[in-house]
Amino acid sequence: GGERLVGVRETGQGGTVPRMQSRELVNKYIVPCMNCYGICVKDNFLGGELGGQVLLEVLALHRNGILKDGRVVSPLTVPTRSIRGDKIAWVEGTEPDCAGIGQLMGRIDELIIYSTGRLGNYEINGRTKAMVACYPGHGTGYVRHIDNPNGDGRCVTCIYYLNRDWDVSVHGGLLQIFPENRSEVANIEPLFDRLLIFWSDRRNPHEVKPAFATRYAITVWYFDGKERIEAKERFKRATAQKALTFD
Repeated sequence: GGERLVGVRETGQGGTVPRMQSRELVNKYIVPCMNCYGICVKDNFLGGELGGQVLLEVLALHRNGILKDGRVVSPLTVPTRSIRGDKIAWVEGTEPDCAGIGQLMGRIDELIIYSTGRLGNYEINGRTKAMVACYPGHGTGYVRHIDNPNGDGRCVTCIYYLNRDWDVSVHGGLLQIFPENRSEVANIEPLFDRLLIFWSDRRNPHEVKPAFATRYAITVWYFDGKERIEAKERFKRATAQKALTFD
């Protein structure tokens, strides 16, 4: 799985110009937007060249059979494929042939580092690996769900889209977010080089509408340190309790 904690670290990739742009982007747009709406979209995030490299790496992962059916953590006896139809792989970004994905992760890390102490009341101290996902078309989607309904530590969801020439009226695959206590719905088209950021908790239930063409995305979740420690403690206690029950 991809739930191993990875420290958020500042990377030297991209030189000083993107770094200044990142800082400005965070101060003028991401922090105010997240604290006001809980959802934020940035287009042309990496630029065509690096975005294109990331896409090629993802296509190679898919072609080489690395992507496996996504799992659902649920007591339901409903088959997983009727809940989520994606195929996924967890990537560190340090693997051979994943350098572009590594740079993407570094650039998102940078935004989070520059936002320190200003994204809600969170103290972000790590993240998951990157989840590379493909909806293979044929009407596959993901029913309405919440990324972190039960306090597992994930506080910010970042999704990077990789779909050139995508037309939702033909290809479907729209991401719809239904912000809590708001009447409007956020309709996010999964367009190439678009970065989407939103709170991972119950404030943002969302779904992926059926996709009728191959739809690629990369997701990274960031952890709030305190909530993550509490979640691990709960898990330990539950595991110990289970062990006692079976003794």
